[in-house]
Amino acid sequence: MLVLNTVHLNAVHYSECMSPEHNPARHDRDSVARAALALLDEVGLADLSMRRIAARLDVQPSALYWHFANKQELLAELADRITARIPAGASDVLVTARSIRDALFAYRDGAELVLSTYALRLGSSHAQIALETSLGAGSSERATALLHFILGHAALAQLRMHAESHGAAASADEIDPTAGLDAVFDLGVAAIAGVSASQPRDRA
Repeated sequence: MLVLNTVHLNAVHYSECMSPEHNPARHDRDSVARAALALLDEVGLADLSMRRIAARLDVQPSALYWHFANKQELLAELADRITARIPAGASDVLVTARSIRDALFAYRDGAELVLSTYALRLGSSHAQIALETSLGAGSSERATALLHFILGHAALAQLRMHAESHGAAASADEIDPTAGLDAVFDLGVAAIAGVSASQPRDRA
């Protein structure tokens, strides 16, 4: 009887270990991140919960922590995937700045997500490095200032576009950041980078 009970307990333990929340092999880090990015586009950052991501993957929320220590680590991974779209090595700073902005706009609340992880010093420095490459040697501070502008401008524009999509109209005396978006953006980049908005700098 003791042997049978031991076998039964071992079987229960094995079953628990192979359940979704104990079996990290059912999904990997990449599949979790891809599911999270897809959900970000569908529900937005505010509703992107670990529980919702787990439901999409048909696992228990605890299963996600095999791959990410916490939600902030997962969001940092998403931010890295968003900014990975930025081409590296461009000599034209306006091209680089627009590429960063376009990468942020590629996902719903992409700017807010990247901005929040950047504020917490999480994720990669890919965007910063891309700007430094475009600006040239000794441009770390200007690149940082420019990145702050890009993140803030993109977040503001996305928030306004989201509000307008829900029928929230701007007051007549407010400046609409989505009106003349490219011109406003280029002027800001040019002012910080010290180049002409109409004739982007080319170091080549």
